[in-house]
Amino acid sequence: MKIKIKQRHPEKVNKPINPIKKKPNWIKSKILNSKEFFLTKTIVSKNNLVTVCQEANCPNITECWSKRHATFMIMGDTCTRACAFCDVITGKPKPLDVFEPLKIANAINKLNLRHAVITSVDRDDLSDGGANHFYEVIIETRKANSNTTIEVLTPDFLRKGDSYKKVIEAKPDVFNHNIETVPGLYRQVRPGSRYFSSLDLLKNVKLIDKNIFTKSGLMVGLGENKDEIIQVMDDLRSADVDFLTIGQYLQPSTKHHPLERYYQPEEFDELKSIAESKGFLLVSSSPLTRSSYHADEDFAVLKNNRLNQTNAQSIS
Repeated sequence: MKIKIKQRHPEKVNKPINPIKKKPNWIKSKILNSKEFFLTKTIVSKNNLVTVCQEANCPNITECWSKRHATFMIMGDTCTRACAFCDVITGKPKPLDVFEPLKIANAINKLNLRHAVITSVDRDDLSDGGANHFYEVIIETRKANSNTTIEVLTPDFLRKGDSYKKVIEAKPDVFNHNIETVPGLYRQVRPGSRYFSSLDLLKNVKLIDKNIFTKSGLMVGLGENKDEIIQVMDDLRSADVDFLTIGQYLQPSTKHHPLERYYQPEEFDELKSIAESKGFLLVSSSPLTRSSYHADEDFAVLKNNRLNQTNAQSIS
């Protein structure tokens, strides 16, 4: 009898094998096997929730969960796109869970989060790309957690018209959409996305509500060069983005986009310095930087930096 082996990425089976480069010694996850880690895991499991920490195999999961910091991924675990860098399953998603907003709100309450990060898979199958579901999750979370600040990491809502405005209507404290890579690599890395559509989304959020912090993330090591990275920084500042994260791309498997190289820690420091000189309110740049890594601490710094900027402008 033949045993069927489930393919996690069936759409990538016929792609070339890309050997995974050995990680350098400066890329090390913090292993914290604590009671808090298992408490976080239990709360996530009991509420039947999905986290990007698990689905994307985040290298920081043990550290974050040991602090009760979980990034919730709404609208299921199956994405309608097949980005070459991502480890989330691609396929036909299940219908939305109408009780998910309440489950998320309850889990955030039990974890006692002061800053909650909520992301999602791409849902191109939905007429609004899932914008209304984001709205419901934010509203229910605020009802149950009045002192919790909320950060959303959204899809691009490509070809969904003005549906993204529903997310803005719910007034998240931070609206994050990752640009991911330089425009010259989009066809290979993000074939279902469009660079300038992502820029427009971020720009429009700030035009509609200037009080919402905007944020975007960039991976390095995919084959870009320094000039291309700097151009992305300039484009994001032109879109009035407040917060930039820069992290090392870690190739999930031999079927994913090949890792060209690992950046040295000093290179991340240099990129941070360059980005800060361009006027971002906050820049997080390190090998293990991810969108939601230290998001609660970063939000406190972000607010303080905006206050200082406002005070400096009023004095001048």
